[in-house]
Amino acid sequence: MKVVRRTRVIYSFSPRRKPVEYVKPQELVLFETEDALGGQVTDETVSLNTLDWAKVDGATGPVFVKSAEPGDTLVVEVLDIRINERGVMVTIPKQGILGGKKFKPSAKLIGISRGRVNFEKGMRIKVNPMIGTIGVSPASGSVPSGFLGRHGGNMDVKELTAGSRLYLPVFSKGALFAVGDLHAVQADGELCVSSVEVAGEVLLRFNLVKGRCPVWPVLESRDSFAILACGDTLDEAAVSATDCAVAALTREYDWAFEKAYMFGSLAVNLEINQAVDPKKGVRAVISKEFMSRDSLLT
Repeated sequence: MKVVRRTRVIYSFSPRRKPVEYVKPQELVLFETEDALGGQVTDETVSLNTLDWAKVDGATGPVFVKSAEPGDTLVVEVLDIRINERGVMVTIPKQGILGGKKFKPSAKLIGISRGRVNFEKGMRIKVNPMIGTIGVSPASGSVPSGFLGRHGGNMDVKELTAGSRLYLPVFSKGALFAVGDLHAVQADGELCVSSVEVAGEVLLRFNLVKGRCPVWPVLESRDSFAILACGDTLDEAAVSATDCAVAALTREYDWAFEKAYMFGSLAVNLEINQAVDPKKGVRAVISKEFMSRDSLLT
């Protein structure tokens, strides 16, 4: 098993980045990750103005996956997520859904024990360890790790947990994969721009689908597939997710657009991933009863 240490951190996805490790399909890889604030908040009295914001939203990597070529699909199987026993949340003025309101910067350290997040005395929430940032290099240029797009990135999908599979389009040789920004638990939307940010470890296994790839990243859970689209607004993201889902239905059943569009109203659920980053994320969720993996790859 390969181990990629949390000191191997990047703050943007780019084909120009030098790989820190080379792995083969089916090989187990353990990624150590720092929390999204770079481990800088260790005290609730810390002034957020003193943080180095250039060290926020990092991802561990990149890893070169052998045999991965542009036009392929990188299949990322999430085998396990282990998180530390303490996380942190913050509020940042002008950020989040309610960024238009006046409020103070603040930090809150949060203990995690016995499978629960201890938000306040008597207020405990069941943990659901998930991956916030996960992706590959774009075809060209550089995308900050705090952004999301067709390459993945900071998607903040609460269903991206142990037992799930993520299908990412490959844009550059070796894919140049990186992962980070673990959350102990997060609700859809990530309202205040922070969840329980926590350091930890992610155990992954890679595979490839050669010569085919999804338009947007696709998440497979036990019962469904989710198309993970984004846009400058939630409306734009919803249109992209819907367009991709309806196109997949036309391929699955060899239907005309009109019939697939109608069936989408019955079988495709639009759900919000996050609404607080520069790009907004929406997922189109389709039961495996109605959709196969192959119809999601073009």
